[in-house]
Amino acid sequence: MINRKVGSVLFVGLSLIILVGCRTSALMEIRDAAIPAAVGQNLTMDQVAKGIVAAGSKHGWAMKIESPGHIVGTLLIRSHMAVVDIPYTASSYSIIYKDSSNLSYDAGSKKIHANYSSWVRNLHVSIQREFGGAGKPN
Repeated sequence: MINRKVGSVLFVGLSLIILVGCRTSALMEIRDAAIPAAVGQNLTMDQVAKGIVAAGSKHGWAMKIESPGHIVGTLLIRSHMAVVDIPYTASSYSIIYKDSSNLSYDAGSKKIHANYSSWVRNLHVSIQREFGGAGKPN
């Protein structure tokens, strides 16, 4: 009887470890988010690029300006890597999945490790705050 109880406890424990280790969520992307400071002001593309780079850097993103209107952000955490495209204008930006490693990305179901969504949300909130917004996800 005791062996059966121990076996059941071990099975439940291992099942929980597997489920927690493999938690995935829907792929988060931010599309055409308004830049708060752009309302009633005329920001330049350069000002927007500098703000996005500064916001990303605060959270460990390596931000590279590929061309006017296009930044690529890369985040390395332990053995995980996330890469996003950030197209922007003088009044809006998007954060779009580009690539990843060790994040269990499934292109068919558009699912990825849950931490990815947190990282993108943090980047989005940081960009909003950089331009004077309340820092709440849209």
